[in-house]
Amino acid sequence: MDIIAWILIIAFFVVAFVGLIYPIIPSVIFILGGFVVYGLFYSFSDLPWWFWLIEILFVALLFGADTISNLVGVKKFGGTKAGMWGSTIGLLIGPFVIPFLGILIGPFLGAVIAELFVTRTSWQQALKAGVGSLVGFLTSIVTKGILQALMIVLFFFVI
Repeated sequence: MDIIAWILIIAFFVVAFVGLIYPIIPSVIFILGGFVVYGLFYSFSDLPWWFWLIEILFVALLFGADTISNLVGVKKFGGTKAGMWGSTIGLLIGPFVIPFLGILIGPFLGAVIAELFVTRTSWQQALKAGVGSLVGFLTSIVTKGILQALMIVLFFFVI
C-alpha cells in the first residue's frame, strides 16, 4: 500500500509541474491533492495546523503571482487591459492549436491581436505588448515553479 500511496502522491506533484506549461491544469489543486492523498493513506495528524496555514498562504501567493506577472508584463511594455485579456485567452487556446509551441506563441499572438483589433494601436505597440505578455508569462512560470517547489519541500520537511 505504501508504494501505491507514494506513486499517487508523486504523480500529483508531477502533474502540478506539468500545469506550469499547460495552464489549463490547476497546478495548486494537484499539490493539495498530493497532501490529501498522504493524509488518507497515512494520517492527517502528521500535517499540523501551521503546515496547512502556510500552504494556504502559498496558494494565495500562487494565484497572485500568476495574475500580477501577466499584468506587469503587459503593462510594462505599454499594453492595455485588452492586451492582458488577449494574452490570457491565447495562453488557454495556444497549447491546443499548436502543441508545445502554442504555450509561447498563444499569449504573444493573443496580446497582439487584442491590441490591434480592440484598442487599434500601431503594429509596433501591439508587438511590444505581445513581447510583454510573453515576458510576463515566462516570469509567472518561474515564480510559480519556485512557489510550488517550496510547498512540496515544506511537505517533505514536515513528514
